[in-house]
Order: sequence, then structure tokens, then C-alpha cells
Amino acid sequence: MTQARLRQAGRDDIAAIQRVRHSVRENRLTSRTISDAEVQRYLELLGRGWVIEVRDEVVAFAIGDATIGNIWALFVDPRFERRGYGHRLHDTMVAWLWTQGLQRLWLSTEPGTRAAGFYRAAGWREAGATPHGERVFVLDRPAHATPAGGTQVG
Repeated sequence: MTQARLRQAGRDDIAAIQRVRHSVRENRLTSRTISDAEVQRYLELLGRGWVIEVRDEVVAFAIGDATIGNIWALFVDPRFERRGYGHRLHDTMVAWLWTQGLQRLWLSTEPGTRAAGFYRAAGWREAGATPHGERVFVLDRPAHATPAGGTQVG
């Protein structure tokens, strides 16, 4: 089995992040394009991102916004689904966001997708809908989460 490497994402990963983002079958971008500058802003100013590499190819990524506690993105290239990469990214990102002192995280995803089931199984609860009909999920900080200023993950 090929070793997958999880590491923090940087601006040099943006092209690969965009490729993975546009490869997915669900939660496809239809209403707008996300620019490289926007991705860079989330990676460097608003939060942090991580990638999974297999044979030096980025096959999955996640980006969390520490300013508002938002899971901005978590996507896996369809060729690499069902290998646990989404779970690894999720757990790393959530653990890091808790170290930023946040009390609640949130995200939105299209209804009826595998992503919605993924988040439910990870302990997120549904908390309404966006004006565009996406489902909103929230995750409250557990009592055992690393306190702000604790050791950062990733």
C-alpha cells in the first residue's frame, strides 16, 4: 500500500488544491469561481490548510477559517476516496481550530450528499440552511479539546 503523507498546505499547493476541488462529483462549484488569491488568503491570513500527498501528488485537502470557525473546504480527489484521507484531514483541521480558542465550528454542504453523512457521523449536528439551500452543520467544542495556546496540530 502506498504511503500517504499529511502536511500543512502552502501557496505552492494552490494549483493542486484547485485541481482536487474541480475533480469532485458532489458539492461542485456552480455559482462562482474561487480564485487562487482567495485560496491563498484562507491559507495565510484567515486560517490554515492541509494536504494529503500520495507519490508526491496532492490528492486531498482541507482548509479551516480560524477567524469565524468555518470549515471552508474539505475535498478528496474521487480516485482516492474511501481511504480515510477525509477523516485524517477533518480530525487534524478540527483539532487545530480548537487550539485557536473557538467554541463552535460550522460548515455548509449540499443536502443529500455523502459529505452531509460524513459530517453527521463525525458528530456534527444539522442547524438549518443557507439562503441558497445548503445544509448548515455545527460542532461544539468538546470538554477535552486542547485549550487556546496549547500545542498546535499540523
